[in-house]
Amino acid sequence: MKLLITGGAGFIGSAVIRHIIKNKQDHVLNIDKLTYAGNLESLNLVSTSSRYQFIQADICDGEHLKQIFAQYQPDAVMHLAAESHVDRSISGPAAFIETNIVGTYQLLEVARQYWAALDPERQQSFKFHHISTDEVYGDLEGTTDLFTEQTPYSPSSPYSASKASSDHLVRAWHRTYGLPVLITNCSNNYGPYHFPEKLIPLIILNALEGKPLPVYGKGNQIRDWLYVEDHARALYTVVTQGQVGETYNIGGHNEKQNIEVVHAICELLEELAPNKPQGVVHYKDLIQFVTDRPGHDVRYAIDASKIQQDLNWIPEETFESGLRKTVQWYLDNTAWVQHVKSGEYQNWISQQYKAD
Repeated sequence: MKLLITGGAGFIGSAVIRHIIKNKQDHVLNIDKLTYAGNLESLNLVSTSSRYQFIQADICDGEHLKQIFAQYQPDAVMHLAAESHVDRSISGPAAFIETNIVGTYQLLEVARQYWAALDPERQQSFKFHHISTDEVYGDLEGTTDLFTEQTPYSPSSPYSASKASSDHLVRAWHRTYGLPVLITNCSNNYGPYHFPEKLIPLIILNALEGKPLPVYGKGNQIRDWLYVEDHARALYTVVTQGQVGETYNIGGHNEKQNIEVVHAICELLEELAPNKPQGVVHYKDLIQFVTDRPGHDVRYAIDASKIQQDLNWIPEETFESGLRKTVQWYLDNTAWVQHVKSGEYQNWISQQYKAD
């Protein structure tokens, strides 16, 4: 199978590509705009494979997408390209509207036209898999409920609103035009190659440098944590085995308060990195509570029973095992971290690739 993956240089996208190239026989075309969070160094382990290709492209550029589809002739699309950081969406929502809504529309239209021109057999097997987030469902504060595939949408931030909009577009293209689509909504991902602005890598790297560990409000926000390599397995399972028109929620069965996550990281670092920065007695002493984010949802939690029952997927990592692997990865991959923090990874990208 030939897979076209958008946003494949991002955190989740690169995990999906590494999983496919290392464990499957499919061919992958990665198209990525290479914004600040796109890092081709995250694909070094598979970049020399004859089954992997990369094209720098913007999903908002419909004409370029048409050329790519015509040349590559994909059997399926996995759409991961998105602006994804809530804080950035609050300070600068325009990029989220452009990429997540307009970009998804452009991709849907190009995919629809491409699919409509395929022969009947290839039309029957083609799939458009849209990867989304549990944040579209809003907040579960004050309940013990879980997000299911039937939970009404109630997004709280510009980021989650833009992702909700893209989900609605995908469903509309299925109902109106018959485009064979799949949608997945996942909980919070963590693991290797995560951009350092997100909670878990930020806490790990700040602690190792003796910097404050910022925690919003009281740190009582609850998230369901999903190890990114488990998520990659789930996404491949959905695109290859999922039923067209269906939505699948993907979660890690690991509800934790943010402050619990921070404490767990500190405890692991006490064990794995006992030589602390000067002046630091205990890593947890660096915790600093800061003003909460506007409109901050208190609790997300995924019911992943549908994907387990229908597609036989369950996460392999517990939060404890996945977090240990994650902390150890950051300790073992200081060159990757330094390239990201210095911006050197973007210089490397510009030297290696030019836009087609």
